[in-house]
Amino acid sequence: MSKIKFYFILLIATITMISCNKDDNNVEVTPPKPYAEQYPIDIATIESYLKANYITVVNNPGAVNDQDITIAKLDADHTVSIWDQNTYPLKSRIVKVHGIEYVLYYLVLREGVGESPCNVDGVWAAYRGEYLSSETVSSVTTIKSTLFEEVKSPNKIYDLYSTVRGWKEIFPQLKAGTYKTNPDGTVSYSDFGAAVMFIPSGLGYYNVARTGIPAYSPMVFNVKLLSLERLDHEFYMSGIESVAVPDGVKSFQEDRDGDGYMWTKGELQTGATSNPDDTDGDEIPDFLDRDDDGDDYATQGEVKDAFGKIYPFDLIPDCSGNQTNPDRIKRHLDKNCIKMSQ
Repeated sequence: MSKIKFYFILLIATITMISCNKDDNNVEVTPPKPYAEQYPIDIATIESYLKANYITVVNNPGAVNDQDITIAKLDADHTVSIWDQNTYPLKSRIVKVHGIEYVLYYLVLREGVGESPCNVDGVWAAYRGEYLSSETVSSVTTIKSTLFEEVKSPNKIYDLYSTVRGWKEIFPQLKAGTYKTNPDGTVSYSDFGAAVMFIPSGLGYYNVARTGIPAYSPMVFNVKLLSLERLDHEFYMSGIESVAVPDGVKSFQEDRDGDGYMWTKGELQTGATSNPDDTDGDEIPDFLDRDDDGDDYATQGEVKDAFGKIYPFDLIPDCSGNQTNPDRIKRHLDKNCIKMSQ
């Protein structure tokens, strides 16, 4: 894939990023403000909200409302804010993008018991989304939250590669849960990871107004990671259409430093000057690259045996055929190894 084609599809993916499954036919794009101008407004709004409100969490294992939250204004009976409470300590991640170090606040309500997703995996997730806005009444300014969508019973997998940056940052901090099928055919989930994330607009939709969400809106998501699906993202361009061409190595298995995060050039991990998950340094990360080591032999062929069967990931051999040495360089990552399907 040429660099021009790669960045074209990356641009299209960035423009159309979503954090939920609905199709928006009423999208309005406003002229963008400088990110450095909008971020101080967003973070002040979020921090004011965290300091002026308290949170309650439903613990109801196996029920649909398990780990649901209510956020309400402090009052005489509730005097400890989200900012100050210790039951679910307020955490933050520094996200460096757009030339800004964003602070992304979040609460882990429950970590979960299963596997954690990589930030390019698929997640089976329930969620409730609200946006924040300032409201002035009698010269008193308060931060108002407004519901824009709630999905308690998901019907699709959300690909984290295609979601807003805020989701991509926080979901890898959670683990999936367990489930059982009930006699009536419904499914009950337990012990899943759950979180609340407070997303500045620069890590959300920014200047794109979506149905029910004004442009430049910070967002609050209560998310539940019910289960996950490992995806395989490689593709090629046919005209202006992208065609999926999985290379046989799941995207999470191409996370070479094992940190749960993989990025494209425009969104590197905070503090990074290069992408540790880009073997050949061609600015196409391995999870998108059809030729991970840049030897002009497709990864898809280098991870197959002589009979055309894909090796289990842990058994992909090095160039000599060794499948057991834990320090070996697997042949699809070795530019000097040009053996195919043998």
